[in-house]
Order: sequence, then C-alpha cells, then structure tokens
Amino acid sequence: MADYRGKLPRKIADIILYIINSLVFFFLDLLDYTMCIFYKYIDEFLEGKSTPCYCQSQNRTTKEFEKRNNGVSGTLFGRKNVFKEMGFIGKTRRMFDDEDSGKTTSSDLGKTRWSDCGCESCLSWMNNGGDLKLHVVVKDPLKGNQDLGNTSTEDVIFLHGFMSSSYIWTETIFPELVSSKYRLFAVDLLGFGSSPKPRECLYTLNDHLEMIEKSVIREFDLKSFHLVAHSMGCIIALALAAKYPNSLKSITLVAPPYFITSEEEDPSEIALKRLAYKSVWPPLLFGSAFMTWHHKTWEKILKLVTRKRKLSFLVMDLFRHTHHSAWHTMHNVICGGAKMMDPCLEILRRVGARVTVVQGSRDQVVPVECSNNIKVMVPDAEVKIIKGANHNKVIMGREKQFAEDLEHIWDSVNDAVNSR
Repeated sequence: MADYRGKLPRKIADIILYIINSLVFFFLDLLDYTMCIFYKYIDEFLEGKSTPCYCQSQNRTTKEFEKRNNGVSGTLFGRKNVFKEMGFIGKTRRMFDDEDSGKTTSSDLGKTRWSDCGCESCLSWMNNGGDLKLHVVVKDPLKGNQDLGNTSTEDVIFLHGFMSSSYIWTETIFPELVSSKYRLFAVDLLGFGSSPKPRECLYTLNDHLEMIEKSVIREFDLKSFHLVAHSMGCIIALALAAKYPNSLKSITLVAPPYFITSEEEDPSEIALKRLAYKSVWPPLLFGSAFMTWHHKTWEKILKLVTRKRKLSFLVMDLFRHTHHSAWHTMHNVICGGAKMMDPCLEILRRVGARVTVVQGSRDQVVPVECSNNIKVMVPDAEVKIIKGANHNKVIMGREKQFAEDLEHIWDSVNDAVNSR
C-alpha cells in the first residue's frame, strides 16, 4: 500500500504531462497545417515561387524516398501530424502546386529566404565570392615551454552538437587547454553559428563531411588528428573517423546519440522517436521538436523578458541557424546518420582506434544507454558516466577536469605509439 502511495504522485504527474503534451502538440499540428498553406502564398508573393513541402511525399515509403534522394532521410516527411494523417495537408498543398514549384535555379544560389535572419553576422559568409568555407576558430599551441624541445604539434578537431556552435568549446575548454603540443580547431558546422547557411543545401551527412574536409583537413593540411565531439557532432565525428581511420589518433564522444536496433527496425525512425519525440519537457526536447528561427527577433524578446543586455552563448546558439539548416540537419544527420553509425563503429573497432565516451548520468536529451551501446559495438572503448551531470554540464562547470581528461587521452596515445 505504501509503495502504491509512493508511485501515485509520479503517475499523476505523467498523466498531467501527457494531457499537456497532447493539447500543445495538437495546437502545433494545427499551426503546421495552417502554416503549410500560409507559407505557400507568402513564398510566391515575395519570391515568385514556393518551396517544396515534404507533406507532398506522405504516400511514399521511407525506403523509397531514400533510394531516390541520396543522403536524404525519409523522416523528413515521416513525422506524425494529426491533420496529415487525416489527409488534409497533402491534398491542400497539391491544390496549389504546379510542376515548377520549389525548383531551385542558379539565381537562387547565395540568397536567403525572406523568413531568415538578415543580420550582418548571419550574412557575412556571402561575402566570400561563392567559395563557401566553415567558420573555424584556431588556437595555436603555446611556444613558451622550452623543455619540450622539438616536440611536433598535434591537431585536434572539435565538433559541436545540434543548435549549438564552436562557442561550446572556445568559451569553456579552450582557455583550459594550455599545452604547447596541441593545435585546436573549433568548427561551426554547416548551417550553424557563423558558418554558411546556403538555402539550396540539404545538409546531409556528406555535406557536413565535405565542408569539414575543405575547411579544416585540406585547408590546414592535417595529416593526423584527434577528434572531440558533443551530441549530434558525434555522428559527424564518427563518419569522419571512419573515412580517415589511418589519420585518426583518438576520438572522444560526449553524449553520442547511438541506438542499437534490430534488422526489423529503422534506425532513422528510432532516432527520431527517441531524440525528438513530442514532449514539452525537458525544454531542450521541446526545442528540437518545435524549430525556431530568426535569432534577432528571439534575442530581443529574451533580453526584454530576462532584462539582460547580454545573453549566454548557449541561449544565442539556439537561434544562430536558419529553419532550413536546422530542420534538414536534424533529419539528415541525427536521423539519417543513425544508419551509418554501425558501419563506422565497426571500422573503428577493426583498426583498434582509441575511443572514449563521456556522458552525464542526468542527461535528459540523449539517453545514457547510448554510451553503453558504443561499448557493445567497440568493446575496447572507455565509457565514463559523470555523476549528476546533464547534457551540457558534462562539459560546462567541469571545464578544467574535462580539459585534463582530454590531454591525458591524447598523451596516452602518444605514449603507446612511442613505446612500440
């Protein structure tokens, strides 16, 4: 009886949350249905034509869609909507669409959408004369330590997560890494932070890889490197490591979103359900389920509400992307990339790569089981669960310890190589 009474408040809370979720997302489904039609007219009025809507693909299977669109995840049109399931959205859009609607022409390249932010920081990448490169922050090693003699410099690439930027590394870990041996590269991924946000791009996993290769590996002539990645960045880091296994020295994955699935299950669908299910709590999950854009507008609103002149970089990073870049990266990397993780991990296991996984025990964004799943695929991987830390505080709030752990990993790799 006492045990039942102890569980009763939890059950009541779950019921209340379920009711709130249902009401909120019914409203958002209705808003999605309304905006689908509204944006059709606004796009045509302001830009001369509308962009394609994934509602039109609702009758295709996920596998059929992915076969026709290399690197594009079928989850783009697979998210459930009450009105879509009733057949309203697709029928309404087809009433207005024509064959040329949504086709991208050469005149579209390098343009932003009317609904995207037009501030200087968001458009600065358009001044590069068409040569798109990622925004990369480089921290060169200190030159003052004379005891190291002619020790060669090693390179480390840092990748951020979804709706984030290089700030999560440059504002936290970089100040703590003062070694004279390591050159650090913090990347703003394609479509995020200060990096380009092209409207014609579908932000597939290959798109992200090619831009990192172009902007970092080839640009700085990296022969070997360590990788450090957080959350969604872990998917890109694993793909990069699998592509360059002979150049990889170590890979550190912080809160990697990796789920073990059976042959009958679709990894992309599992990732969508587990990482972006319809829930108003915790707030980060609600944010991933309901995309935001136009960061200047949100910045003004939040400054007014919080009465702060300067907002945290974590808050600002939530809006430093376009709806197009965030939406497609969410589906084509987080969901679509889920299918690539098994073969990537198999390559790392086969070559004996140094794999370290770090995650907070109170992570409400990526289930802790994901870190243990990596261990299943790569038995030699080292898994560290940080007690009491959440999705971001596994890094923030313990910057010094995190930096020391990284240097220990890198130094131990070098010691192992030198002892051979």
